[in-house]
Amino acid sequence: MDLTVPEYAYMFGFLQADGHLERGPGQKGKLRVELKDRDAEVLREFQKLTPFYSSISTRKRSTNFSEVHTSVTWSLCSLEARTKLSELGLPYGRKSKTIAPPLIEFSSRDYLRGVIDADGSVGFTGKGHPFISLTTASPAMVAYLCDYGQEVTGAERNPKPNRRDGIYNVVYTMEAAQRLAAELYYPECLCLERKRQAAASLAAWVRPVGMRQVNAKRRWADYEDRILLKLNSPTAAADTLGRTAQSCNLRMWRLRTGQVSLPRSE
Repeated sequence: MDLTVPEYAYMFGFLQADGHLERGPGQKGKLRVELKDRDAEVLREFQKLTPFYSSISTRKRSTNFSEVHTSVTWSLCSLEARTKLSELGLPYGRKSKTIAPPLIEFSSRDYLRGVIDADGSVGFTGKGHPFISLTTASPAMVAYLCDYGQEVTGAERNPKPNRRDGIYNVVYTMEAAQRLAAELYYPECLCLERKRQAAASLAAWVRPVGMRQVNAKRRWADYEDRILLKLNSPTAAADTLGRTAQSCNLRMWRLRTGQVSLPRSE
């Protein structure tokens, strides 16, 4: 499972967000992914990508939302496959708060597309504005998406978890959503077809005449990072760089914790 290969990177992101690794007695266990029948095609693609026996089953049941709900489940029992997935960062059992981007080299946009296909949304708000969002309990996933999103769109996000259950909701709207969707959902990529269509529809949106546009926040340049680290003071750096102390403090924290790469030397 080479995560530099787009299809495997997408598949792993999807499994981290919507897959379930279960332990059984001894060395037994199972990977399961259950989706609505409308999304069955992506599970068939996962089955093709996996060089171990796996199965896809269908079931119908009544729910609180519909009289008949049809779902499809992809199941994989191979110990070798489960061990590989676990080593890459797919935990056994409950995982919503602990998943994080892989520590090895991987295809970023394909990985994030997998995560968003599983736990995110793409479309239009009630007011008809384009958006792309991710709902997750993982702080590491939030930090990675925010950094990636800022690189692609120039828009900075710093969401806080809600008080009820600690869930984060990262949202990009308007032109930022268009740019991010175009980056993630490129032609011929592996994805959920309904989200491919939703991402394509965002490109047709045009800002109405007279609608105020908020300028995207400045991206950080290497020379600014060097100044920030040299001064070691968000307040002093804010005066020097013409930024807010809050922005400098956040950037310094990200640099110190390794969430963004240290600047290249001059």
